[in-house]
Amino acid sequence: MKVAFYTLGCKVNQYETEAMREAFISAGHIAVPDSAPFDAVVINSCTVTAESDRKTRQAVRHFRRENPDAIIILTGCMVQAFSDEAKALCDADIVAGNTDVKKIVGYAEKFASDGERIFEVSEHTKEERFNTPSLSSFAERTRAYMKIEDGCDRFCTYCIIPTARGRVRSKPLEEIKSEAEKLSKAGFVEIVLVGINLTSFGLGEDMDLCDAVDAVCSVEGIKRVRLGSLEPDHMSDEMLKRLKAQEKFCPQFHLSLQSGCDETLKRMNRHYDTAFYRDLVSRIRNMFADAAITTDIMVGFAGETPEEFAKSLEFVRETGFAKAHVFAYSRRSGTVAYGLPGQVSRSEKAERSKRMIETAQKSESEFLNRVVGKTVAVLFETAHSGFAEGYTVNYSRVKVKSDDSHCGEILNVKITSAENDCCIGEII
Repeated sequence: MKVAFYTLGCKVNQYETEAMREAFISAGHIAVPDSAPFDAVVINSCTVTAESDRKTRQAVRHFRRENPDAIIILTGCMVQAFSDEAKALCDADIVAGNTDVKKIVGYAEKFASDGERIFEVSEHTKEERFNTPSLSSFAERTRAYMKIEDGCDRFCTYCIIPTARGRVRSKPLEEIKSEAEKLSKAGFVEIVLVGINLTSFGLGEDMDLCDAVDAVCSVEGIKRVRLGSLEPDHMSDEMLKRLKAQEKFCPQFHLSLQSGCDETLKRMNRHYDTAFYRDLVSRIRNMFADAAITTDIMVGFAGETPEEFAKSLEFVRETGFAKAHVFAYSRRSGTVAYGLPGQVSRSEKAERSKRMIETAQKSESEFLNRVVGKTVAVLFETAHSGFAEGYTVNYSRVKVKSDDSHCGEILNVKITSAENDCCIGEII
């Protein structure tokens, strides 16, 4: 059968979609774009916010309306966290949790055979091990994600993800190196290590995140290794020293902040305060030349007063992030924060989001303008409208005028200007 794929959410979800794609192909099926005619479509859902759930429901309805005879397969975090709500989406023929993505192919083949609706959601267990299949390729031609960790034990008061993903479990180091070798042979030169709580990699085992970085860096052909989102309180000086020793390591640190106010952080059950975060950023910048500090910032968390928001805004302003993803707090049933007093109105959250985004964009512009006049190495990935585009080691986006895409090439570029969220340069 011809199978399409539609992914919502994070890089982990994108990786798991690729794993399902490869599983279908290995079973003799054909993967096609979701814009092409297909016999089945896999919708990999996200549930980090209420908006994510809305988009999932919208996607199910859309694909059913546009493809009335196709098999609609719904899986992912929304299904796992809110199985009753997922089961009620009658347009989905198959509703399956995310405990074992390898089973999706079998479910699709069974439905194609007997036409009986399938609902399978198994709870995560403490004994569960890392079981996501390795990949031999990825959708992007120059940069691949590699999922090396799943689950989270943090239990932030606003977060449903521990319910959706279970406890921490890690990919064995030998599998990490083997997968990196396959990806290198497929032509990938950069690998981004990702996980639900990436810095918990190796928890309870005799390994840590730096061991995973070392394993990928040891593979010939891999020229860059980058990390996904990081929990600040897990980033020790010893870890930073080991990362610094790796020539292939990209100095972009996505340190999840959530709030720049200590009172708010405490209600969130975050495991650090602003003083710790500020000191960590300072240590990173002292150790890594031109390091990019990127982050996530939540506004309008339960109980966030105007004064607390002002503290958070000022902290973001003084930190000078290279990039920040700003989002409004979304109440999730099943979390502690759902019942906390002082819920902020939607209009107030929108206003705070606007102000925080403006502050973050100003910081990003200042960061990019500091690159002007420098010569940087750029890994080119795409080309359109007469421009080739790629990224520096610290993940600054760069455009150069060129008739050639230079896809997969790492070239030196002299940065001549910066505009919006991008640097403009000339190939040396």
